[in-house]
Amino acid sequence: MAPDYPIRTERLLLRPFTGLDLEALHSWQSREDVVRYLYGGPRTLEESADQLMTRAAVPWPSKAGEDLSLAVELDGEVVGEVVLKWLSEANRQGEIGYVLHPDHHGRGIAVEASEVLLRLAFEELGLHRVVAQCDPRNTASWRVMEKLGMRREAHFRHNEVFKGEWGDVYVYALLEDEWSASSGT
Repeated sequence: MAPDYPIRTERLLLRPFTGLDLEALHSWQSREDVVRYLYGGPRTLEESADQLMTRAAVPWPSKAGEDLSLAVELDGEVVGEVVLKWLSEANRQGEIGYVLHPDHHGRGIAVEASEVLLRLAFEELGLHRVVAQCDPRNTASWRVMEKLGMRREAHFRHNEVFKGEWGDVYVYALLEDEWSASSGT
C-alpha cells in the first residue's frame, strides 16, 4: 500500500514525479558533473522526458524489480530525487540511491530524504536488508551512507569497466534490526 503522499520531513517534501517535473529533472540529468559517477552520460531533454515517464509510472512498488523514485522538494522547488529499488521479495532486499542538483549539495538534503526511504523500505515494504553503492571517489555519496548508519561491507576493486576505465565500487548496507535500533521502532 502506497504511503500518503506527500511525505514531509523537517525541511523537505517527497512525492512521486509528475509531468510538471521535466525541467527540474533535466536540470541535473543534463549535467556532466552530476552524471560523473552514474551510468550513462548527460541526457537530452527527450531522454529526461522518457526517464520522467518511467519514474512517474510507479508511485509505490508492488513487486520486486520495481523502483520507487520520489521527487525531493525544498521550499517548493524540486532539487533532486531519491530511489528505492526492490531487489528481491524472497530475500527481502532493496537498494537506495539519491541524486541532487549541485546547487543543493552539502546541506544534508540527501541524508534527510534517504532516511524516509529507509523507513519505507523497512517499515512499509518489510525489507530485511538495504544496500547502497557508489564509486569510492564520490566521497560525498559514501559520507551520506555513513551518516545514515550504513556500514561499508565491501570495496570491489576493478569491479567493472566504467566510462572507459576500471572502476571500483563501495557497497554499504543496513539491516532491519539495525534500523529498528537506531530509529527507536
